[in-house]
Amino acid sequence: MSKKRGLSLEDKRNQLLQIFHESQDFYLLRELEKLGPRKGVISQSVKDVLQSLVDDDLLFKDKIGTSVYFWSLPSSAGNQLRQVRAKLEGDLGNVRQQQAKLNEQLKSCKKGREDTAERETALLELKDLEEKNKILKAELDMYVDNDPATFESMKEACKVAHTAINRWTDNIFALQRWCSSNFPDAKDKLEAVYKEVGITEELDYLE
Repeated sequence: MSKKRGLSLEDKRNQLLQIFHESQDFYLLRELEKLGPRKGVISQSVKDVLQSLVDDDLLFKDKIGTSVYFWSLPSSAGNQLRQVRAKLEGDLGNVRQQQAKLNEQLKSCKKGREDTAERETALLELKDLEEKNKILKAELDMYVDNDPATFESMKEACKVAHTAINRWTDNIFALQRWCSSNFPDAKDKLEAVYKEVGITEELDYLE
């Protein structure tokens, strides 16, 4: 046989509240721990269930002398439920107002976008113009080399390259003069090295 299923937390809360509402009396914790099992709530869980009811304002506790008493009246639970209902109704009203506002905004956004013949024609014309613009941009890219700005940019790049080539040619000639001055007996070996790295007698400045 399967074991009997235990009560849920909400069931335990309701069972303990019944103790108070049926008797309309005050109880100590130790008294409730004895009464709880009669309602299906084991004594070990009574304290936690009571605290959850206190947290939700369905149960009250107060210290009188050295003892802590718990109590709850049916009217207290009713007031709590009425407060919850009022809050939910207020939230529902706010949601409905927000929904109405959004519906108005939606209508405003749709205004002028109705599916009319004029709008359909305008959309087709727009699509056609976009296609033509795409084709024209592709043709323009084909003639980018003839663009004046591109041509001027290439001219400037050529000037920079021309200057750099002559500067390095001058550096090579200076290095050759230095080698000849410092190693006069190694002329043949130096000539061989120059040829290996591609420096020939044809090397000269660019005009």
